[in-house]
Amino acid sequence: MNLLIWIIIGANVAVSIKALNDAYFFSKYEFRIGAIAAGEQLRMLTSGFLHADFMHLAFNMFTLYFFAPTVLAHINDMYFVFLYLGSLVGGNLLTLYFYKNNPGYRAVGASGAVMGVVYAAILLEPNMSLYFYFIPIPIPGYVFGVGYLLYSIYGMKAKRDNIGHAAHFGGAIMGYLLIIMQDLSILTTNTKMVVLLLIPIAVLWYMYKNDKL
Repeated sequence: MNLLIWIIIGANVAVSIKALNDAYFFSKYEFRIGAIAAGEQLRMLTSGFLHADFMHLAFNMFTLYFFAPTVLAHINDMYFVFLYLGSLVGGNLLTLYFYKNNPGYRAVGASGAVMGVVYAAILLEPNMSLYFYFIPIPIPGYVFGVGYLLYSIYGMKAKRDNIGHAAHFGGAIMGYLLIIMQDLSILTTNTKMVVLLLIPIAVLWYMYKNDKL
């Protein structure tokens, strides 16, 4: 396992534990629309290292642990950091765009960064499969990626939970774009997957533009 992955996981664990035991620290660095609008843009980055609870932290870090090696097999460490942080900020930018009129909106978590890594991994290894202990058959990576984003659309529309679904989308979009920019040949060698992964992004845009969210 690449040392960089452990460094990123360690940073998330350390900052999250600090925040979960220090309410002031949590409040100072979480994503909050009103505070960001008032000039505290650093929250766009720091919020991605905070988590609401240990289950939230564990889910994001396990997902990163399983998908990051696939991406790092194709790109160098520096570009991976760029992709990870770019996806984190991309997730928060889309959240800011969707909820700009709600100054009280708050969010934390590495979900945007992790979804960027997931989408990058699927584009780089379209035949990858995932195994879940509660499902006895392998699940194609693209089914997980597309399905998760379609579920995120449902979550944004239903508004029944406290999950930052917009951050998932923003991160996925940024990871999708950054990995294609890094290797434009993907557009021709993996055209079907490029189009397939674009579908939930197009669905979200259509629904947003037509006030269906």
